[in-house]
Amino acid sequence: MCSLFTCIDNTEASPTQWWARVFSPFAKNAKWWGSRAVPEDKAVPTLVVVRYSGRILRTLFYTDQYVITLPEGHKFPMGKYRMTREMLEREGVFRFEAARLAEIAGVERIHDPEYVRRFINGELPAAAMRKIGFPWSEALVKRTLASVGGTLAATEEALLHGWGGTLAGGTHHAFRAEGSGFCVFNDIAIAIAKLRAEGRVRRAAVIDLDVHQGDGTAAIFQNEPEVMTLSVHCKNNFPLRKQKSTIDVELEAGVGDDEYLETLAKVLPRVWEFEPEIVFYQSGVDGLKSDRLGHLKLTHEGLNERDRMVMSACREQGVPVVVTLGGGYSDPVELSAEAHANTFRMAQEVWEARE
Repeated sequence: MCSLFTCIDNTEASPTQWWARVFSPFAKNAKWWGSRAVPEDKAVPTLVVVRYSGRILRTLFYTDQYVITLPEGHKFPMGKYRMTREMLEREGVFRFEAARLAEIAGVERIHDPEYVRRFINGELPAAAMRKIGFPWSEALVKRTLASVGGTLAATEEALLHGWGGTLAGGTHHAFRAEGSGFCVFNDIAIAIAKLRAEGRVRRAAVIDLDVHQGDGTAAIFQNEPEVMTLSVHCKNNFPLRKQKSTIDVELEAGVGDDEYLETLAKVLPRVWEFEPEIVFYQSGVDGLKSDRLGHLKLTHEGLNERDRMVMSACREQGVPVVVTLGGGYSDPVELSAEAHANTFRMAQEVWEARE
């Protein structure tokens, strides 16, 4: 069994009172979020946590170093990713790290190798790229791989200390052999496949609260009894042809905060009945009433409560949670960026309360 932690204390060297603590999160009675043990012959990961002015600075991963040039009038809000990061950076609550590109072999655990190869090389047919919704470019390839890489990194953070976040990802419309709806590779599915292939997790759950059904994720895991997919989405919205999730909750257009939160409160307990070892939270904010593509009438306050319900439940159940972005198409886009930022503020608030 691994030891609990080694402490490196530099508080006297800095007026801002920071220190780094290197510890093993798997030690018995570990302080962070639960108890886990590893076989003696397995390497035990360590984590450096920086504490600044009494607060733990969690690391969020970002992909806005890669910018896709889109045609004039394109409806995808590329600028919201940098906007969200800059909103959070100004607050000094998080550390930020550029996501690394995911390895192709890991992507191919989920996606058809021929599809992966043709996308990487810019050889997909024009019709396939139209379905994805982006023009092909080397920047798109790098951003796509970084989006997966960010979710993989956030997964490691979650396993180490309870929750991890990426300011990208949630590309839930990507199927095994095709992309759709601004999604090329399914980052959540790839992360789950990696954990299961490595024997680190057996049962995983996806809580997808984007206003659009997570059809790609549902299709990928439809024959996987140890992966639960929950999708709470607007019924009469994209995709027109729905897939079968483990649990689908369809909402009528125009639903507001009260009905939405009541519905979520009823369905969340079914996730814990499944007894997942990790949760992936697709936290799309396109349910906002200001969203051009959403058709619901949620407020920022309603989304805050939604996020609190999910984070608090994960914390109380002792289940690590990986937080990804998802859709958000408000006009102005600053409203979506603010809602995305609020999700990570809420995660920090809920989990910091445990420290």
